Amino acid sequence: MAICPGSSRCLALIFFIALSFSVCLAEIHSSELRSDGQPIIPLDVYGFTHTGRLELSVSQISLSNINPDLDLSKIGFFLCTRDSWLHVLQQLGDGEITCALKSTVVKTVYSFDRLQDAKSFDIDYHMTDADQFTLVFANCLQKVKVSMNVRSAMYNLEGKNGRRDYLSAGKTVLPRVYFLFALIYLGLAAIWVRVLHKKRLTVFRIHFFMLAVVLLKAVNLLCEAEDKSYIKITGSAHGWDVLFYIFSFLKGISLFTLIVLIGTGWSFLKPYLQDKEKTVLMIVIPLQVVANIAQIVIDETGPYGHDWFTWKQVFLLVDILCCCAVLFPIVWSIKNLREAARTDGKAAVNLMKLTLFRHYYVVFICYIYFTRVVVYALETITSYRYLWTSTVAGELATLAFFVYTGYKFKPEAHNPYFVIDDDEEEAAAEQLKLEDEFEL
Repeated sequence: MAICPGSSRCLALIFFIALSFSVCLAEIHSSELRSDGQPIIPLDVYGFTHTGRLELSVSQISLSNINPDLDLSKIGFFLCTRDSWLHVLQQLGDGEITCALKSTVVKTVYSFDRLQDAKSFDIDYHMTDADQFTLVFANCLQKVKVSMNVRSAMYNLEGKNGRRDYLSAGKTVLPRVYFLFALIYLGLAAIWVRVLHKKRLTVFRIHFFMLAVVLLKAVNLLCEAEDKSYIKITGSAHGWDVLFYIFSFLKGISLFTLIVLIGTGWSFLKPYLQDKEKTVLMIVIPLQVVANIAQIVIDETGPYGHDWFTWKQVFLLVDILCCCAVLFPIVWSIKNLREAARTDGKAAVNLMKLTLFRHYYVVFICYIYFTRVVVYALETITSYRYLWTSTVAGELATLAFFVYTGYKFKPEAHNPYFVIDDDEEEAAAEQLKLEDEFEL
């Protein structure tokens, strides 16, 4: 029996969610389906040029129902764009077709009626249209479950010699982008070392920790550049993905830990952490472990994995929780500085510190919003040919946040008690009296 038109909304949800989150899966993929009865399984998304190729190898094919009267033309693989899928849904809703494979707006790669009792097949499909296509397996026979091993390789032919490029069109420049940003961070690390050397008498432990975070970020970008470079040439990361995950994990934990420590004023305002601040660290670090595990599962399984959507939701939830958790120390420091300014008679000094933490709070909120919302919006609305722009935007925002943090919390040699006169002290005290409670 074919898929009924009433299931169109479910198919749309499955397809579009997978399409939205699988744009990074552009390499050689192998997957196993075991007794799977899903009507639509998106396997991979790739941006083809006019010289695009798809190599599809399927083996150990087994159907739960071996009735010879089954219409096996309703089981198979096809390629479609997002726009063509909307048209397919309209055709299903209007009753023009009963199976997506029968639509004229999709590119049928292979249907199972061509098997003729074979248990495997290999096909090379040449693309003639330049666009972003999704490779989809369709099973329009509701009572039939399919088992098989699937290996797909998508690539574009580049240059006069027809060199294979396994990275999707629009992401082929990513190795150079990551390598360039890695060099920038290494340059920042060198500048920071020079600053620490020049002002070594006023350096705190937090400043060395900031150097470690910058170096981890640089190494992480180098590993990602090599990862994408090997995928571009061979379709496989050759172990660089493991290094990338390791340094991504270390970078993520160290960055959030640094933000928490800066928010508490550790090292440069006070030499210790309070119990509630230690609790925040004990929450953030395990959350980062879960977030990195979720990211690995998302990257390695793809949208066809049964638990893929669950892990994607876990990752988004944990990421939001981490971002919210690190805000608490900043809020506590702002409130503590406000109270101190009213009681210790050093209003001007505390007002300077209070203003610094307020600005950092706002900048951190903007950084989180841009990297979590704006970058995703760019990925969604940008043409597949320019998907690299969202990566550049995210990295530029991160770079700006690193530079701002370093500039605002760099070692300072001046003593603010010696440069503030009585008039400034009185003005600061009046300002603190007039200000309402800071809205967070």
